[in-house]
Amino acid sequence: MKNILLLGSGGLRVGQAGEFDYSGSQAIKAFKEEGYRVILVNPNIATVQTDQSMADEIYFVPLQHEFVAPIIAKEQINYIALGFGGQTALNLGLELHHSGVLAAHNVAILGSSITTIEATEDRDIFRDYLEKNQVKTPKSKSATTVDEAIAVGQEFGYPLMLRAAFSLGGLGSGKVFDEVDLIDKASKALSGAPQVLLEEYLTGWKEFEYEIVRDLKGNSLTICNMENLDPMGIHTGESIVIAPAQTLNDEEHQNLRNISLRCAEIFNIVGECNIQFSVNPANGDYRVIEMNPRLSRSSALASKATGYPLAFVAAKLCLGFSLNQLTNQVTKKTSAFFEPALDYVVVKIPRWDTHKLRLAERTIGTEMKSVGEVMGIGRTFPEALQKAVQMLNIGASGLHDYIWPIQDLRREIEFATDRRIFALYKWFYAGGDLAEAAALSRIDYWFLTQIQQIAQIALQIKQDLNPALLRTAKQFGFSDKTLALLTEQSELTIRNLRHEHNIRPVVKQIDTLAGEFAAQTNYLYTTYHGRYDDIAPANEVYAIIGSGPYSIGSSVEFDWCTVNLARQMRAHGKQVIIINSNPETVSTDYDESDRLYFEPLSLERVCDILDFEHVAGVCVSVGGQIANNLALPLHNLGYPIVGTSPLDIDNAEDRAKFSSMLNELNIDQPSWINAKSSEEVQAFIAEVGLPVLIRPSYVLSGAAMKVVSDQKTLTNYLNEAVLISNDHPVVISQFIENAKELEIDGIAQNGKIVIDSISEHIENAGVHSGDATLVFPPERLYLKTVTRARDSARKIVKALNISGPFNMQFIAKNNELKVIECNVRASRSFPFISKVTGQNLVELMAKVFLGQEISQKYNTLDCGIIGVKSPVFSYNRFKGSDPVAQVEMSSTGEVACIGNDMLQTFYMSWLGVGQRVDKKVILLSVDDKYKQKLLPLVKILSDQGWQFVATGATHDMLVSNGIQSKFVFKISEQVEPNIQQPIINKAVGLIINLPRDAFNNKDNSDGFKIRRLAIDYHIPLVTNFQLSEILLESLAEFYGKEIAVQSYRELLAGAHHG
Repeated sequence: MKNILLLGSGGLRVGQAGEFDYSGSQAIKAFKEEGYRVILVNPNIATVQTDQSMADEIYFVPLQHEFVAPIIAKEQINYIALGFGGQTALNLGLELHHSGVLAAHNVAILGSSITTIEATEDRDIFRDYLEKNQVKTPKSKSATTVDEAIAVGQEFGYPLMLRAAFSLGGLGSGKVFDEVDLIDKASKALSGAPQVLLEEYLTGWKEFEYEIVRDLKGNSLTICNMENLDPMGIHTGESIVIAPAQTLNDEEHQNLRNISLRCAEIFNIVGECNIQFSVNPANGDYRVIEMNPRLSRSSALASKATGYPLAFVAAKLCLGFSLNQLTNQVTKKTSAFFEPALDYVVVKIPRWDTHKLRLAERTIGTEMKSVGEVMGIGRTFPEALQKAVQMLNIGASGLHDYIWPIQDLRREIEFATDRRIFALYKWFYAGGDLAEAAALSRIDYWFLTQIQQIAQIALQIKQDLNPALLRTAKQFGFSDKTLALLTEQSELTIRNLRHEHNIRPVVKQIDTLAGEFAAQTNYLYTTYHGRYDDIAPANEVYAIIGSGPYSIGSSVEFDWCTVNLARQMRAHGKQVIIINSNPETVSTDYDESDRLYFEPLSLERVCDILDFEHVAGVCVSVGGQIANNLALPLHNLGYPIVGTSPLDIDNAEDRAKFSSMLNELNIDQPSWINAKSSEEVQAFIAEVGLPVLIRPSYVLSGAAMKVVSDQKTLTNYLNEAVLISNDHPVVISQFIENAKELEIDGIAQNGKIVIDSISEHIENAGVHSGDATLVFPPERLYLKTVTRARDSARKIVKALNISGPFNMQFIAKNNELKVIECNVRASRSFPFISKVTGQNLVELMAKVFLGQEISQKYNTLDCGIIGVKSPVFSYNRFKGSDPVAQVEMSSTGEVACIGNDMLQTFYMSWLGVGQRVDKKVILLSVDDKYKQKLLPLVKILSDQGWQFVATGATHDMLVSNGIQSKFVFKISEQVEPNIQQPIINKAVGLIINLPRDAFNNKDNSDGFKIRRLAIDYHIPLVTNFQLSEILLESLAEFYGKEIAVQSYRELLAGAHHG
């Protein structure tokens, strides 16, 4: 049996998200179907691909050379697949090749060769290949130093486009305005990449993308072409994208298609690739911008947009199959050797969360900042666009009701931010000129005319909503909620009016063949353009509501829960429909449900689907907060919700109801009030003291939660950021400093706990649970605390009569234990807990939902192995944001490692995030209150030959304790030797910066500037005291030593027998 090593993409980050769980999962299925043994390396424990039912062996270890090389030897790997784990897998594969590891073990690369990968990734070789073959590409030169870059700038003139080689999601790229700007951008880019490319700036050109598959015999196809609504200068991951392309004439399309196929041949692609073009709107001239020799975010989108299983087909082509030998798994009727035809339109909109990070810039450009995406399907562009806007979950039910004020529309249209599409709508709604919008935005007239039409219909609706106009409005994608807003009625009134005039959406199949051939598919969308449903309703189905777009706070963990629940329900012989809107997910794969609806998770649309199908039960507990919020409204409309009663879910969600329940149960909680005026706030603080945690119900500046530790900050915050009034009360609670935080995840049945698991945070309370480092089972909790927490959980579960999943958070300090919150749904730690215990929580959840009695007892406290989960942050994407973890979540993903030793597992998990300490030099800049505490560890490291760089007081403390330290001045002192130099020159391997008050940092402080430099120059940074302690301890113990790797199966086997 031949062994294939598949490299995953690690933690979700901006530029590399859930699409690689989807492509990797498909690849595993394709390889195993052909009888190969698959070994997966991926520390992202929240993914479906790392489930036991998928690969034959899984390694939760960092995607780094020193961990993967031993696996190649140990598992006797024959082939390695690099095309399914994003840029991370590609770069690691190149490293394994160049170090000679692959050759030493006779490992062959599946799919496109190293020569191909390097030719498409190295900007110089890429340009030369294309020029040699008479394919046009932007005029460009590469540079490996800042001086070389300056010389190119002088030769080409400004503005210029700068791109970094071998990088992900446009990291390090941008428009360069002048030499000063060039020096700044090039030095930052070169600190993270070996080479930059400077090229002519194609202002205002349109951008297109083609997805290609090609087999070993040279047969190739274009699967999908896509058009960016935004012109050149905005990364395709930041653009609104339309498939199929709308503004090309047939001759232009055929030309780009032919060039795409030629490029695939020039570079000898095997499997899948995508090619980006820019096209001059004035004369149709083109340039090839870049090419990815792997599956990408756009290939996940193309797959979901066409129904062509790109990753599955690419995996088979890598094994040597040709296109005509494969059948299309989706239609079951046709071979894979056909180009999909679409009789619908797909619109992708990115989901940004820039506003969640204090101080981060909102403008969008050539670097990716979006954290997720949605895909709307309709029969026309306006229908698909407004559907996609609803899917974003940002409070807008269409273009009309964007909730935040946009001050300067003209500026917003000219300099794009994450809300440009809403600004364009408002512009036309206010009667703005079409030609001026086109000149400012450089967006094609075709798109602007459609947005203008939507605005004009809204103005008509405001005058008089008659039945004919109501039908037109629905065809233009207007939601009932928007119509209610425009006509000053309730959403229910509009719904009843629709039903009265029999205006209902029809259900259509995505058959990839535009109806030209008969095809069986379960891949569905709804539209108001049509008279007939393509399918008949199913009987006795269970509907699972997915989690929508990935965002900060709702990520792949919930997709894991969705997929696992669907698999478990189907294993029990039930039919399952999934409703979701996110094209990056495994849950929207064609074979994970009996029927898949690609639709908004709005009350209106979920009701439309539930009215059409004959539903036995609706599951709202695996889609995160989005699905959970639908529980009560669906229940009130009479739909059957499985699991805990929505009235009880509401008792946990509603702060006042939950709080009074805790009082009745005699369970402690931090004191809090719902303040309606500043006077009430001051009276509360007089009673409990500072610091306090403020949670406003209505936010002006986007800073939602805040810990306030002094009067001055409090006054400023209440005056500037928050509206306090009777309509908008503010929740203020006591903030307990230096407390431990712990969580309980579990499943209950009829108010009794079936299984529970306790995990602890390494960081003290005050870091959001999604940003904390989680340890399970807990190592540093007193048994007494564990017993009391479980006791409280038992009482709360009984009082809420929970049937299904729950998650509770506690804080412990000086023998006191307080409950912070209880979520009656699956939490983000469910996959982590399931994999460390080896007991899938969702398997038990499905049994509870189906009413099967569970009598078995589960012990999770001594499961014999230990898991540590670390957060993945994308601060380098959010220019200007302060990289200090806060009460407000800011991580974009997670990784976890499993082992037998807490310290070693923590260290692997920290490395698994994708960072490494590459020299034994640590820069220390810590507040007085931490200096003495860190001293013993610093001394141990110093004795081991580590060097330290420090400013003033920290330097003095080190020297007076006999530790050598290199003195540097603070940035603000502007004297050499300055702290800036060692960071910019990457002369340090790690930066520990511990601010006095993590919650109130000024963006002009020295500490902030150090943290920002660390991020911009790609040096590992730690800003939390508890984390810095355990990290220094691990460096003393493991740095530079080889760590033995064990597979997940081996660890579980050892745990159960040990």
